[in-house]
Amino acid sequence: MSGPGNEAAWGRFGTGFAATAVLLGLAAIGFVAALDPYGLRAAPGRPPGPLMDSNQRFLYPQVARSGGYDAAVIGTSTARLLDPRDLDRAFGARFANLAMNAATPYEQSELAGLFLRHVEAKAMIFALDVTWCEADADRRRLTFRPFPSWLYEEAANGAVLRQVNWRSLTIAGGVLLHRLGLAPERIRGDGFAVFTPPEWSYDAPRAAAHIHSGATALDDTDASETEASASDGPMPALAWLDGLLEKTPASALKLVAFMPVNLAAQARPDTAQGARESACKGLVARIGAERGATVIDFRIPSPVTRDDTNYWDALHYRLPIAKRIVEGLKAAESDGRDDAAGFYKVLTPH
Repeated sequence: MSGPGNEAAWGRFGTGFAATAVLLGLAAIGFVAALDPYGLRAAPGRPPGPLMDSNQRFLYPQVARSGGYDAAVIGTSTARLLDPRDLDRAFGARFANLAMNAATPYEQSELAGLFLRHVEAKAMIFALDVTWCEADADRRRLTFRPFPSWLYEEAANGAVLRQVNWRSLTIAGGVLLHRLGLAPERIRGDGFAVFTPPEWSYDAPRAAAHIHSGATALDDTDASETEASASDGPMPALAWLDGLLEKTPASALKLVAFMPVNLAAQARPDTAQGARESACKGLVARIGAERGATVIDFRIPSPVTRDDTNYWDALHYRLPIAKRIVEGLKAAESDGRDDAAGFYKVLTPH
């Protein structure tokens, strides 16, 4: 039955429901804003909060804006195991590792640009994969992973509202748990995390099977590491690299390094793709020389890249190799010579 009484009751219910929804929405906005899971308030003197998300694209902008680091590693998962503490000791700077899983050259450039706008950089390491050599890098800018471009803008207008969603509520909850001492950071404050399995679990036959089948042993991999175009053509991402090196202070240490993937992932020199990679390295060396950077090539046949037991899969080396890379970067920067053991080549004159 309907009547004035029922209509009034339904009106009160609708009003109460709408008011409750508004209050819950405001509470959600306030909760996320207070916990600041993506570090919108991070700035010099305002360190970012704990890094609790698994998508580095959302987390690293706050590290870049914080001013807590004067040096950075830019790259993909092939550079994620470079420990900033090792780099600090080697180069006398405060490093953040901002390498992101499967990051395209465009995504890497956006993050590096953000860092360089907020920091008077003392050192920059650009860790390259063959994606920088691809002819369509300017068109294939993003992956299937969400990329929050609003976090990379100079002024993130409306960012407080943009970050209010179920994912942000979950991450904000993680931040609260961390502050209560109930949950650890997912990623260390300087961006470093060991994403490979524990060393004690290494299984050489299984790793070799992954290496030579083209598969990966890791859950979060560099899906962007694909074959570069075999045809001769433009390499548009190298213009972004040139621009980033130009923006890096002249007094800063500038290192550009091709990462040491397993030999199975390297193109043979006698193929069209091998010729393209060689041409790409030559262009990078020229850019590096013009911008005062040392260009180092670990992506070569070497005692390290030929030995399958140094790798989890064709792209990802083990922790001891990461320390050797840091040592190699330091030696190459210091003396400008190729490694005597053949681990790397220096492509620019000292």
